[in-house]
This record gives sequence, structure tokens and C-alpha cells, in this order.
Amino acid sequence: MSEELVAFFKVLSDASRLKIVGLLAQRPYSVEELAALLNLKASTVSHHLSRLVKIGLVSARAEGYYSIYQLDRQALESKSRALFSNADLSAAVADVDLDAYDRQVVAGYARPDGSLTTLPAQRKKLEAVLRYVVKAFRVGKRYTEKEVNQILRRYHEDTATLRRELVGYGLMKREGGGGEYWRE
Repeated sequence: MSEELVAFFKVLSDASRLKIVGLLAQRPYSVEELAALLNLKASTVSHHLSRLVKIGLVSARAEGYYSIYQLDRQALESKSRALFSNADLSAAVADVDLDAYDRQVVAGYARPDGSLTTLPAQRKKLEAVLRYVVKAFRVGKRYTEKEVNQILRRYHEDTATLRRELVGYGLMKREGGGGEYWRE
């Protein structure tokens, strides 16, 4: 589906084609009318219209000597829904390494043994480091504060800040009053 998405945007990436779509959204036009309105040659307008017809946004009907072009609103709406569905947008990034940023940030803060040299001051970088640290905890297992501190000490001596930030960023949950911690 990403090829269709790219083709759709390539066709609409031309200013003249966008103007044609805008004009056809108001009413149907012939090639000659569009050429006069846009100050373009009729052959250039025909080329643009053929690209719009090819992706299904514009249709033509014969009216005497002229072909009259109109915007296919239903096609535009259905194509927009289909192209911009969450599944299709997610498929467009299927080959992107979503953990690359985290690995890059952690590499800048981690020693060879995996411990951290320091905690990042920038929130985005801190969040990446926290996603790295939280992997030490099993999902669903409950930990006492003492157990949490033992695990966090492997990463950094400031276990209180790490605990607070892990909970603050929603990466771990905590029962009030020094209770148990867990990862969902």
C-alpha cells in the first residue's frame, strides 16, 4: 500500500495539479477553460488531468466537441480514508528500525558493562535511557522497593531518581506508601 501512497502524493505534489483539483472541486471544466484560468497550454493541462485520472481523482465525460472533467468526490474521500488508515500508515514504516534512536542515546550514556555514566538532563534522552533500564524488570512480576533498588543499582547509583522517573514516565507502576513496583 505504501507504493500507492507515494504515487498519490507524487501526483498531488505539483502546484498546477493542486490548482486543478481546487478548481474542479468548485465545478466541472474543460481542458481549454482550465488552461485559460491557469495560464497554461492546453497540452500541459491535459497531461496534468491524465495524471489525476490515473489515480482516480478526476473523471471525464464527453460533451459535444469537449471533454468535461470533474472531481470525483467519493473517490477522493474513499482514497483518503484508505490511504490514511492506521494500518496503511503503519505499514509504510514497517521497515524502519523504531529502536535506533534509543540504541544511539544509550550508547552515549552506557559503559561496556551496561551501567550508565550519568543520567541525561534532556527529557527525550532520559526517556530513551529509561526504556533501556526498564527491560531489566519482568512484565507482571511485582518487586519490593529493595529489589527495585538492587536492580537499578546495576545501572546507576541514584536509584531514587530512576525509580521516580520510571513511574513518572509510566514505564512502571507503584502502589502508594512504599509498596510494590511492577511493569505492565
